[in-house]
Parts: sequence; structure tokens; C-alpha cells
Amino acid sequence: MNVVAAAADAASQNEPVLNISIFAAFVAVTLFIVIRASRNNKTAADFYAGGRSFSGTQNGFAIAGDYLSAASFLGICGAIAVYGYDGFLYSIGFLVAWLVALLLVAELMRNTGKFTMADVLSFRLKQRPVRMAAAISTLVVCFFYLLAQMAGAGGLVALLLGVTDQVGTAAVVTVVGVLMVGYVLIGGMKGTTWVQIVKAGLLIGGALLMTIWVLAIQGVDLFSAAVEASQNQTYPETAKALEDAIAGGASVLDPGLQYKNPIDFLSLGLALVLGTAGLPHVLMRFYTVPTAKEARKSVVWAIMLIGGFYLLTLVLGYGAGGLVGAGTILSSPGGVNSAAPLLAQALGGPVLMGIISAVAFATILAVVAGLTITAAASFSHDIYNGVIKRGAATEKQERKVANVTIVVIGLLAIVGGIAVIGQNVAFLVALAFAIAASANLPTILYSLFWRGFTTRGAVWSMYGGLISAVVLIVLSPVFWGETGVLKAGTAIFPLSNPGIVSIPIGFLLGWIGSLTSKGSEDPRLAAEMEVRSLTGHGAEKAVNH
Repeated sequence: MNVVAAAADAASQNEPVLNISIFAAFVAVTLFIVIRASRNNKTAADFYAGGRSFSGTQNGFAIAGDYLSAASFLGICGAIAVYGYDGFLYSIGFLVAWLVALLLVAELMRNTGKFTMADVLSFRLKQRPVRMAAAISTLVVCFFYLLAQMAGAGGLVALLLGVTDQVGTAAVVTVVGVLMVGYVLIGGMKGTTWVQIVKAGLLIGGALLMTIWVLAIQGVDLFSAAVEASQNQTYPETAKALEDAIAGGASVLDPGLQYKNPIDFLSLGLALVLGTAGLPHVLMRFYTVPTAKEARKSVVWAIMLIGGFYLLTLVLGYGAGGLVGAGTILSSPGGVNSAAPLLAQALGGPVLMGIISAVAFATILAVVAGLTITAAASFSHDIYNGVIKRGAATEKQERKVANVTIVVIGLLAIVGGIAVIGQNVAFLVALAFAIAASANLPTILYSLFWRGFTTRGAVWSMYGGLISAVVLIVLSPVFWGETGVLKAGTAIFPLSNPGIVSIPIGFLLGWIGSLTSKGSEDPRLAAEMEVRSLTGHGAEKAVNH
């Protein structure tokens, strides 16, 4: 197929100077936005929640910018291009998950909360144990999510600069980590939000342009080209199982190309659908608007933007499969995460590739900044002020601790990002979703909808769900075997995603813990929380108190 051959030749060409120039321009513009926005960071509400000064439309774009991460653009496009049907599960899961989050928790938590998820969960329970558990869970979820973004950044810049060795890619990840720390230290939530608004517009606009271009070349029958391209390419040695499957007649239109075990497929779907409702950095976005009405408006905008984008990923994924080819994608620096940039190169040459990659890089920086500020807020506000200082810390002390936390998180993210280079970012994000759904979602739902929920139930649920999810991940093929991080040994737990086991454990422990400590909580606080979450009455008092 001539188009595929041309794309393969194009993929081997690179113009590092042009790419670096485009990157530098994007970084300069976003840094300018952050510095301008940071001038108004005077209080904790400014730093953590952007002063609650954003309109519903602005916040809707910011939510989309926060949610459409490297996993949504690089990871999903790559997964669809290489694995077809199995890869598209990520698009479906992420979108349906967003609807679950909106229906069940988003507005209710905004009406009840202040700055963090722990503010909501500790409202009617004992403050210190619940805050500590919620903060630890938040930090772990944010760390796993950060790993995915750092892996995406490393693969993306390695592709653009033609870096193929481990040392060069590690240096790239380090630079991304340093930039991330700078963004958050300077801009806080206000600067981060503006970067996310700009980045959401650029990302959706770029994806729409590429979608129209792909349809103009291939027409609506994207699938035939993708199937033909997958059969006519040479695969790297690391993708031997995939090459054998396709040589044996498997197609990117068939299920089972990536997930041979249907239970693994189900576990992934469960984690994706339920995970968003427990993601702290997404829930925190609803605290940046002044009223419940604006929160609802931001939800409408977010649904339109996110839903539209995930429809585009189907065209981009199969378009990359047809115009570039799975073998070329897997053989390039960055591996499966390079599908979208390579598609841009096949369509518009090095210039379009540089622009789309710079947009993807801005996407990673914006999401990483949002995650970092969520983790910093959780540690400084919940652990330092809520647990160590028992609520007596000043805003200045909180900010100082938050800044130190940001630097520490940045260092950990750099080390972890280097360790997971080469992994599909959508797959890594799915692990964060599984942890969030196991540790946070049961406690959130029980707190909002069950008056009999107790402190013991909350602590058991969060720690039990968190520990079971992390332990199962460590024992799974994520770490062990030929495709694992350690590239050795045999996995004890057979599933790549622990959701189907760890999520029920979180719900079960919350129920058992509450039943064995029934009557230990104040029923008046439970009633007050129910009224506040459903009506918004008293929410402003909670915000300003």
C-alpha cells in the first residue's frame, strides 16, 4: 500500500531543531499565562481553588483540559492503532466514567466540600483518621497518574528528538519534571486552570483538524486500511505475540488482540467506568466555581468537549493504523504512544508533527500540574494542618508545606517516570483509575448516600481498597514477565488490572466496618451533610469558614 510505505518513510525523518523551536514557543506562552495568573494568588482559596473565580464555561474547558490527558490523546490513539477494538475500550470507558462521576458525585461533593476530597469525607466522621486515609489515598492515586504522564512525555520528546537510548529519554523526563514543578510553584490552581483552558482548546482543535484530514484521505471506511496495514508490516521483536496473532488471521476489528482473557477485559472496563468518580484531581475542579449553578454549567460544557474528543479518537486511532501502520508505530521511539504524532507527520509533514506534539506536551504539563497541586493540597491541608497541627496552621504555613510537597512529588514523578518508559500511558492511567475506584469511590458513595456509614467503615474501605489494589498491581504482569517493568519472573496475579477484585473489597470493607461500629457517629451531622449535598445550603459557609 503506497500510503503506508510513504508514512513509514516519513516516520524515519525528523527535524529536531524545528521541533525544539515549536516546543519552546509553546512552553514560553504557557509560562507567560501562568506568571500573569499567579499575580492574584494571595490566599489559600486562590492557590488551591483558583479563588473560586472561574465561570461555568471556563471551568468546563478546564475540566476537559484536566481530563483529556496524555492517556486520552497519545495512549488511546496508539492503543486503537495497534490493538483496534481492544484499544477503543479506553475511549468508551473514559467517557462513560465521566457520566457516572457527574450523576453520582460531582455536584454533591461541590456542595459539601471546601478544598479537597478529605474535606467532604471527614465532614460527619472523625477528622484525623479519615483525613489521613483520604490524603494517603489521594497521594497514591496522583502518583500513579503522574507516572503515566511522565512516560508519555518521555516517549513524545524522544520521538521528536530522535532519542533512542535510555539515558537520553531519562534526561527528557527530568526536564519535564522540573518544568512541572515550576508551573505549580508559580501559578497555583489559578495559573494551572488557565493553562488547561488554553490547552483544551488547542488539543480539541488539533484533533478535529487531523480527523477531517484523515477522512478526506481515507473516507469513512477507515477499518479496511487499518486491517490491511497491520497485515503488511514488520513488527519489532518485543511485539512477537502481536505479530503472530495477526499472521494467524487476527484482525484489529476483533476483540482479544490485546486482552486474551475476557476477565481482564472486564476488570479494565470496571476500573475505567468507576474510576473517574474517585479521582481527586478531577473532583477538585468543582471547587473552583462560585456557585452550584456554575458547577452544573461547567458540567454541560465538559460533557460536550470530552464526548466530542473521544469520538475523534476512533478516527485518529484507526487512521494512524491505516496511514502509518502498527509495525512502524511500535518500532519508533516512544512506541505505542507515538501513533498520534506519526499520524500528524504522515498528514502534514514535520511542521504539523511538531505542532501536534507541542500541543500533546502542553497537555501533559497541564495535567501534571493539576495532579501535583491536588497532591500538595492534600498533604498540606489534610495531613499537615488537619492531622499534625489539628487545624491550627496558618495559611502561610500551609503554603510553605505545599511548596515543599510539590518539589518532593516532582522528584518522585521523575524517578517513577523513568522506570515506566515505554509503557502505554492509557494502560498506566487505568491502574490509577483502579486504585481510585477501590480506595475512594466506596467511601465517597457511602458518605453521600448512607447515613449509617461510620469512621471505621471509611478507614477500612480506603486502606483496604488502596492496599489490595496496589498489592495486586505489584503481583501482576504489570511488574513481572516479558512485558512487565522488571522484565523477569512470573506474575502471581494473572490480571493486568486489579479492579474486578479490589473494587468489591473496598465496598465490602466499608460495609463491614460500619456495621461493626453502628451508632458511633452523630446522626445530626449525617442529616446536615445530606441536606447540604442535595441543596447546596450552607456550602458557601463551608467554603469561607
